[in-house]
Amino acid sequence: MKNGWSPYLGGVLTGLLLLASVLVTYHWFGKPRYLGTSTAYVKVAGLIEKAISPETVAQNAYYQKKKPAIDWKVMLVLGVPLGAFWAALRNREFNPRWVPGVWRERFGDSPALRALGAFVGGFLLIYGARLAGGCPSGHGLSGMSQLAVSAFIVVAGFFIGGIPLALILYGRRR
Repeated sequence: MKNGWSPYLGGVLTGLLLLASVLVTYHWFGKPRYLGTSTAYVKVAGLIEKAISPETVAQNAYYQKKKPAIDWKVMLVLGVPLGAFWAALRNREFNPRWVPGVWRERFGDSPALRALGAFVGGFLLIYGARLAGGCPSGHGLSGMSQLAVSAFIVVAGFFIGGIPLALILYGRRR
């Protein structure tokens, strides 16, 4: 990252975003709503399913609890890649490619293999997030900011699983 932001500034801004989300949602909804994104994927999946089979969604107990809708979390999920795109353009680092260099070095230059890897990884990530009751932003940012013991355990698990997996997949970088 040549012209990127300071990680300290990014951390402070993320903390302020978390605080703002709690204050704004408390004002609007009467109770705080914390940052997290995995529920947004569930809501969008529910909207797609509702367009195909509304009676299935109406009878699904999960969708009674998590109503399919476009809400602020869905907008957050849309805003993250848009913000990353804007930052890449701003820093003159935008370089679209089908297969990133690190992937190419380890697994070859097949766009189909890269797409399959991205799909399987994304599926496992969202499945695990829903199984755990939240995603890294939900547990890591929101849970740890509330000093929730479960969040500290889950975040430790991210590192315990993520670091060895990254070393296995990509090896040590020199």
